[in-house]
Amino acid sequence: MPRAVRRPVRIPGKGPWSLLPEQTWSLFTDFFIFGLGLSFFYFIVVLARSWFGPFNPQVEISRSPYMLPVYAAYSVMRIAVAYVLSLAFTLVYGYVAAYNERAERIMVPLLDILQSIPVLSFLPGVMLAMVALFPHHQLGVEMGAILLIFTGQVWNMAFSFYSSLKSIPRDMREAAKIYQFNWYQRFINIELPYSAIGLVWNSMMSVAGGWFFLMACEMFVLGDKDFRLPGLGSYLQTAASSGDTRSILWGVATMVLVIVLMDQIIWRPVIAWAEKFKLEQVESADAPQSWFLDLIESSRGLVALRRRVFHPLREWLVMRFAHQHHSAERDSATPSWKVWTGRIVTAVAVCAVIYAVIRAGGMLAQLDRHEYQEIVQGAVATFLRVVIALVVGSLWTIPVGVAIGFNPRLARIAQPLAQIAASVPATALFPIVLLLLIKIGGGLGIGSIVLLLLGTQWYILFNVIAGAMAIPTDLKEASALFRFNSAQRWRTVILPGIFPYLITGLVTASGGAWNASIIAEYFRLKERTYTTIGLGATISGATDAGNFDLLLASTIAMAIVVVTINRLVWRRLYRLAAERYTLET
Repeated sequence: MPRAVRRPVRIPGKGPWSLLPEQTWSLFTDFFIFGLGLSFFYFIVVLARSWFGPFNPQVEISRSPYMLPVYAAYSVMRIAVAYVLSLAFTLVYGYVAAYNERAERIMVPLLDILQSIPVLSFLPGVMLAMVALFPHHQLGVEMGAILLIFTGQVWNMAFSFYSSLKSIPRDMREAAKIYQFNWYQRFINIELPYSAIGLVWNSMMSVAGGWFFLMACEMFVLGDKDFRLPGLGSYLQTAASSGDTRSILWGVATMVLVIVLMDQIIWRPVIAWAEKFKLEQVESADAPQSWFLDLIESSRGLVALRRRVFHPLREWLVMRFAHQHHSAERDSATPSWKVWTGRIVTAVAVCAVIYAVIRAGGMLAQLDRHEYQEIVQGAVATFLRVVIALVVGSLWTIPVGVAIGFNPRLARIAQPLAQIAASVPATALFPIVLLLLIKIGGGLGIGSIVLLLLGTQWYILFNVIAGAMAIPTDLKEASALFRFNSAQRWRTVILPGIFPYLITGLVTASGGAWNASIIAEYFRLKERTYTTIGLGATISGATDAGNFDLLLASTIAMAIVVVTINRLVWRRLYRLAAERYTLET
């Protein structure tokens, strides 16, 4: 009877498991992955059953630590659903904006506007609409919270994908034309791989942003209505409002544990997988590794599934779109029904915009002079705080991000720490910071800058790390071979290499800072409200009071300021990055 041959297999760590035969280990891996998938499916079914249950507006949020696993499960599912929606939106929106010049003129400024509008400004319309659609089911409030988390996740991903598509080297585009790639082949073989590293790191930042705004999305007051959802965000909000430091620490510890598990099971494998899309001629000697990715790759069941299902499906899609591509070349004339459909959709959109402008004008006419003065003063004050936060954040995130991106060993340690720091809602720790500042005489004026910094610096850090990791190894080795000093390396290799990613990070950090001002400038602590002059305070106060006229005016003012800055500063830097700092092979 033949014996099983022991072969060296890629399994995590050392110990008794390393002595298993390859077949036994593969069988164990298949059972583990199957059990993990089955547990995840059961978890989705249980949550879906609760979502379609009756709506209970008086949900009691328990501060017992024993409820934290249940609350964590609810929050993780909301963030996961919001991320899937964000990724789908990113791929479609970024692709259309990058390749359709007419649409680009509208879509990119619209993206600027949308990313500058705070979550609380979306909150009334989104939540009331969802509750009206599902008046008797929990699904309405759940979908409202998911869409609000979506608005805190999607914008930096869309900017990253759009920026990557605009920065694809010219020779890669020409090769796609020579080989007559259809849009699907170009997307799978060139565009998605080229944008993979930036998209992965911005996805990590988006999920961290989802955790950051979880407190505002799971528990909030809208006029005389109190909306509550069971989750980690509502748990931390309840603990912070009651000044319960013990519960805050329990909630933060649970969040940190969830983030570390997600890093090991999701993000670290994805980063190691995305390394193969790096544009370089010399392979890095110290590439990122992941024990969970090694575990997956040792599964014979997944290998067979990929060979028998996914590979044939991919080939079928390539042939399908290739046939459509050649048919479209033969029939270059646009069908008349498409032309008229486009005209009808455009006419409906124009009518909707005109109607919205008329209604908005009527609401703005209800405001008096003092309220407009408050909006102008608040815009100036928040602008100065945002500038200070961006400058201070850039001073440390750029060198630290480059160091992490250049050193995979350091990245394995710093990556989960950065995710934890970016994900922990600053509002959970803000009561301690605020009380300390009040004692030393700082108050919310300085405290708001601290909170803006905590909420925005991570956008810059994660994009700089992605940019540093995307710099080809051969360029790094060339700089070492020519014995560049530190200043020469930064001037000729590092800054040009990270420049497109840095601009994306600064743009999204700027929008995130304006968004975070709704929390930084208006804070409740032990039934007392602390405020300072700013647009964020005006928006939060108007939301609490149900003053939709002032809410609309302050939101429009914030969007105008952010779009103006983007048009005068960030757009020109984007153009410079695409024209001068694109890596050509």
